Amino acid sequence: MINMHAEVKYFDKWAVDEIKVDVGLKNYIALTPLFFPKTGGKNAKTAFGKSKTSIVERLINKLFVVGHKGKKHKITSGQNVGNTYRCMNIVIDAFERIEKQTKKNPIEVLVNAVQNSSPIEEVISFQKRGIIVRDIVLTSPQRRVDLALRHISQGSYKTCFNNKKTASVSLSEEIINASNNNAKSYAITEKERREKEAMGAR
Repeated sequence: MINMHAEVKYFDKWAVDEIKVDVGLKNYIALTPLFFPKTGGKNAKTAFGKSKTSIVERLINKLFVVGHKGKKHKITSGQNVGNTYRCMNIVIDAFERIEKQTKKNPIEVLVNAVQNSSPIEEVISFQKRGIIVRDIVLTSPQRRVDLALRHISQGSYKTCFNNKKTASVSLSEEIINASNNNAKSYAITEKERREKEAMGAR
């Protein structure tokens, strides 16, 4: 029997009440306590609805199509598409590994990883009087979170594709490295690449 007065924890294991988020991203990293992070896309049709969706669920959703880079599917991820339980089990196993290795709440480690790997500046290209001009722009908070989650999932899939390393091991390593600002993290490398491009366009 479920105790209705018990604290709500993700997967009945990890609480989020004491996790702190940077002010700039606070409204875009949702940490609503949930037993089971699956909303069935109820926020999909509302403006900025994804920002109301739990950060854990958004990570699970990114694992559906991790091979998608730019306009092409460079690496197939068809085995994950639509299989919520497969992706959710990958995330749960990765969280357990993170907790065992860091002795910290894995959701807090994930939030730190997202904050560390979200680019602040980017480059845009536009046409001006017949020439292509590159200019620097500040990245919006929602896009910063989107890019961080995308790069974390892509980095984890990249290291385990055609490899003996499992997806959960790869994901846990990527999240830990990103939370520590380690250059071994694909997400951190991508952030630095984007910001270097922006610096060159000043």
